Order: sequence, then structure tokens, then C-alpha cells
Amino acid sequence: MTIRTVEFDQPAPGSSSQCSTGQAWARVLPQQDRQQQRETAQRIKALLKERNAVMVAHYYVDGALQDLARDTGGCVGDSLEMARFGANHPAKTLIVAGVRFMGETAKILSPEKTVLMPDGDATCSLDLGCPADEFSRFCDAHPDRTVVVYANTSAAVKARADWVVTSSVGQDIVAALHARGEKILWAPDRHLGSHIQQQTGADMLLWQGSCVVHDEFKADELQALANAHPEAAILVHPESPAAVTALADVVGSTTQLIAAVGRLPTDTFIVATDQGILHDMRQRYPGKRFLPAPTAGTGGSCKSCAFCPWMAMNSLPGVERTLLQGSGAIELDAMLGLAARKPIQRMLDFAAAQRQPVRASGELERDAALFQNFGPA
Repeated sequence: MTIRTVEFDQPAPGSSSQCSTGQAWARVLPQQDRQQQRETAQRIKALLKERNAVMVAHYYVDGALQDLARDTGGCVGDSLEMARFGANHPAKTLIVAGVRFMGETAKILSPEKTVLMPDGDATCSLDLGCPADEFSRFCDAHPDRTVVVYANTSAAVKARADWVVTSSVGQDIVAALHARGEKILWAPDRHLGSHIQQQTGADMLLWQGSCVVHDEFKADELQALANAHPEAAILVHPESPAAVTALADVVGSTTQLIAAVGRLPTDTFIVATDQGILHDMRQRYPGKRFLPAPTAGTGGSCKSCAFCPWMAMNSLPGVERTLLQGSGAIELDAMLGLAARKPIQRMLDFAAAQRQPVRASGELERDAALFQNFGPA
């Protein structure tokens, strides 16, 4: 095992609107061969039953972990889908294969359960780049704004927010707030925030964070790949830079991109998000072709490096170890958990209401009508 240094965007000293560069680390794990994976997976299956545990995994972790979660009655999804599945499952213990904010979100929604992670040090550049104390001062400096934070944040940052959103519902919530005349303070991903701002016209003040994976996609290389494959549809996650999303046929969350593969008529797709998602796409649509979007600029040596270094810290041996030892437990202060749950629940209620038929003349009017049910944050 070796250690990799990872650079990420963080607030510049004395400023929350400019970036400096921080450094973090990630473990690079040794790889198991197929036989070792099968043997470890079999032991884990027995341990899950013995410990009354269920496993949830993100689309970006290794395919062997995704397969194990599904094979044992667990869930593969985005961070909120994972947390909601765990909250509704009768198991007393949740194994969360992902990064720390995902484990925290699961604990927020299931405070009575034991939440374990294969590696408690697995983190996220968006979380690292938005420390709670700095963010709280940023909010205090703009008390006239409604605070909307992305799910890729710590429990402490969520607790400071009026709304927590995911990439699938964030645009609808901001549109509703905008229709009601509210100004937004958005954190932490500047690319997702800019995309939502462009789509809604909302007055948004953006925290300057970014995802180390999506920030590396390059529009010139993507255009070159698209030119070589004119039959391909381009799928882009909105954490990517604006020049990249501008080339997309579909911009959406992980779940929305997967759904687009089944909806669009082409059989070839260029995918601009973490390559872990390709495992799920290939399983669901085995007759279709998936090309990873390039992260290299012109002349760059790496054409597709889109793997989160912290998601890669999840492994089958790590799952086995946490089941045997109870390691990687997520603990949250009860009051902090309650405070963080309120803006998450507000989002869940909004999303549930969106699925109900509403008679309105247009999308903004629809969202505004739905929003009236929830009152001021």
C-alpha cells in the first residue's frame, strides 16, 4: 500500500470567493485477483447475515463492491439513495462503501443504526474544500441569502444550511426559491452552482469548491473524441466545467445519466463522470458501448484518469475487516445530527411533492406552487 498526494480547491486565506490549493492524501490499495475477490466476497456474505448488516455502495466504487451490495440485497446508488435505503432497511448495521460524507448522511437519517465504512479516511475534495468554520463565517457575512448546500458536504456544513440538495433535484429547488424572490448562497461546487445559475437565472453567490475528478475533464479533448465518434451521445455530470457541459447531449446526476442510456436511441455513449459508473451501465445495457471522457488537455499523457482516489480506498478486504472489527464507525453528536437532518428532510419532502400531479402553466410556476407547502427555511 502506498500513499498518494491529492491537490484540491480550498478557500484562499481570508476569502471564501477565491481559491487556493490544499493538499490531502489517499491510500492506494493492493489489488486482489479474481479468485481472491470471490473468496473474500463469500466470507463477507456470511458476515453480513451473522451481523444483521446490509451493504450500500456508490456507483463510483469498484465494480466488485457494487456487485456484492446487489447480490446481498443491498443498494447501489447515489449518496441519498444509499442513505434512504439504509433508513428503510430492517438491518441494524449499515456498511457504506463510499466516502465519509455518505456515511454521515446515512447516520443522519438512521441515528439508531450502526454505520460502518470500509475506510473511515475516505473523503471528498468538495467536503475538504468547505470547512464548517470558514463556511459558517461566509454565511454570517450574507444573512440575506438562503443557504443551499450540495450533499457532498460534512454534517456540520449541512447543519448550517437551509436546504441540502443533490444534483438531481438541486436545479428544481433553486428554481423554486428564485421564483419566490430569494437570493441563494450556494456551496460547495462552483461548476454545479454555475450550471444551476445558468439554467434558472437565480441570484447565486458561489463557494469556490470543485470535485477533483470532474474538474479535470477537458472540452478540447472531449470535442476531439466526439468528432471521432459522431454517433455517440455525450453524457456529462454537472460538476464538470461549463465548457464540458456545453458539449453534452445530457447533463445530469449519476442516476439521470444511467437513465439516459436507456432512453436515447444511440448505442454509443461518451461518459464524463467517474469511470466507476461504467460498471453499472455495462451491466444494465450490455449491447451498448461506453467511452470514458478524456481528462487530458492537448498533448497530455493521460487520456482518461477519471477515478476518485478516495472512492478507490473502498475494497472487499476493507468491508470484511470492518465487519469483523467494527472499525470505521461513523459517530455524530445527536444535536448536530438533528440540525443536519432538517434541510435534508426539507429536500426529501420537496422531491416527494414534485412527483405529485400539479396543475400549473409552466415549470417555474409548478415549482413555486410546490414550494409554498414548505414555507420559509
